Amino acid sequence: MQGANKRDAERIPILGELHGEVMVFQPMLVRDVSSGGVTVETRFPLQIDSLHDVRLTLGPRSIVVKGRVVHSRISDLDQDAVAYRTGLEFVEPSQAVLGAIVEFLKAVKANRSGV
Repeated sequence: MQGANKRDAERIPILGELHGEVMVFQPMLVRDVSSGGVTVETRFPLQIDSLHDVRLTLGPRSIVVKGRVVHSRISDLDQDAVAYRTGLEFVEPSQAVLGAIVEFLKAVKANRSGV
């Protein structure tokens, strides 16, 4: 049928304004990581106390953890771009996520010490 409404739920038009935001994963450079948080470098500023889903590739594993911005500053300034260094505190990571981070950190330490 042409023109038939194929949605399961009715959509209600909004009168006036209703604001929203879209979350988009942007590349970042991880400078350091601990079981409690991460320091990253980005080409865009992050607002203090804002919450973000952060995807980290820890060796063969990829995790997503919520982080709260605790500090942010300009770390590099050149003609073409600005770099921001930002500290994120992990917010209530699941046991699985925390386990993956701890396992990754142990592997990095062992690799550096030649164990």
